[in-house]
Amino acid sequence: MRSCLIGTALARKLGASENHVRDVFYATLLLHMGCIALAHETAAVLGDELVFTGATARLNPVDPSDVLEMLVSEVTRGMTPPARARIAKFLVAHGQEFGVAFDTGACEVGRETARRIGLGAGVQRALHEIHEWWNGGGAPQGLKGEDIVLAARIARVAADAALFDDLGGADLAAEALRRRAGWTLDPSIVAAFLVNPAEFVAEAHTGDPRERILAVEPAPVLERNAAGLMEVAAAFGNLADLKTTFTLGHSRSVARLATSAAAKLRLDPATIALLEVAAHLHDIGTVGISDVIWEKPGPLTTAEWEQVRMHPYHSERILATSHSLGAVAPIVGMHHERPDGSGYHRGSRTHEISVAARLLATADAFQAMTEQRPHREALSPEQAGEELRKQSSAGRLDPDAVAAVLAAAGQAPPRRHRELRPAGLSEREVEVLRLVAQGASNPAIAEHLSVSRRTAEHHVQHIYAKIGVSSRAAAALFTVEHGLLPANPNI
Repeated sequence: MRSCLIGTALARKLGASENHVRDVFYATLLLHMGCIALAHETAAVLGDELVFTGATARLNPVDPSDVLEMLVSEVTRGMTPPARARIAKFLVAHGQEFGVAFDTGACEVGRETARRIGLGAGVQRALHEIHEWWNGGGAPQGLKGEDIVLAARIARVAADAALFDDLGGADLAAEALRRRAGWTLDPSIVAAFLVNPAEFVAEAHTGDPRERILAVEPAPVLERNAAGLMEVAAAFGNLADLKTTFTLGHSRSVARLATSAAAKLRLDPATIALLEVAAHLHDIGTVGISDVIWEKPGPLTTAEWEQVRMHPYHSERILATSHSLGAVAPIVGMHHERPDGSGYHRGSRTHEISVAARLLATADAFQAMTEQRPHREALSPEQAGEELRKQSSAGRLDPDAVAAVLAAAGQAPPRRHRELRPAGLSEREVEVLRLVAQGASNPAIAEHLSVSRRTAEHHVQHIYAKIGVSSRAAAALFTVEHGLLPANPNI
């Protein structure tokens, strides 16, 4: 939000048109939206991806000493000497290549999510070019100078200014931007900021930023009706599920189950609508917890488990700050509560848990059981149903909710006709796309299909070209958006 306030003020100070100001406004608000794109890959190679993204935001990418000293030091803090040596070696040998892949995924996911929620072509382009550098050394396209859209150039300056202001005030922000001018940042935009850094920084600290961004939002204000809100919720649910390869499409499936179960219980339309939004957004709090924990193959430590227990709280608090989503927040916050008080994070009991929250908890439990996890194999729908019945008998799930969810889960999914496959994908290409979306490497795809690695690589590149992406994360979003995951994604 502070980036948005600085960027909007900077765009207007530069005399940008209101259309460009609007693009800056939304691009700064959503700038970090795509950073989840390579959470899985980052955690697998470098450890805690939240530490990595925080460190890379502060380093000067054109200064090799910053990469070697600051990045390696921060990413490997607390690790064993062998682990530190392995990661340092990787960053020295492959850091630049990995950075390009990370930025490419982030840009593509940002662009596609902006499209899904109905933002214009200008915002989509700005988010796709947000990691391009003024000197041409950025990603994903290697654009240079004024070939980078103005909104992206302003948003990048504003984001860096807000970050370094947080770290050390206006003087540090000015110094950081001055060092980056002509390299990663447009020098003319930096110069406009340097005329009066304190003024721009003050803009970001005046009053409640949630109220301030509404006050400075360019007219005409973009609004969404109830149907539009559902699509926004679905887009952000898909984004949160991108956190790991095994949660891909989870929230979408939970929403389908929960709303169908609610209809079977004849809940009123308003409650069903709230439940559907809640189901799409119930796991957005997972993004604040490292994939090192989510993808751990063995038992969690006490400290790790405490972090997991907090994700419904994070989801609830994110939604509670919105007037439009405030009614959804309590449902979301209770999706791991249980009637006997054994759930988390409040330990609520039956009378404290709404019917909508009970349905969401049951649908979430069933869907999670049928999905593979690092510490266990997926259950079949029949096995998951039996487990739900056991938990109902033990008082851990509501019996009516269990019956309704199982009835909803028993409905046969519609057959996907060949002519309905998007982007002209063949049946084999859909199979490959599913594997890519779930994190399979080219060698793993080759083994699964019993083909050569070169053939698998050819399949992947051909699919990327057909659907217009160049990263696994964007391909995964495409897979979910077009309903290409199997009913039981244990493939």
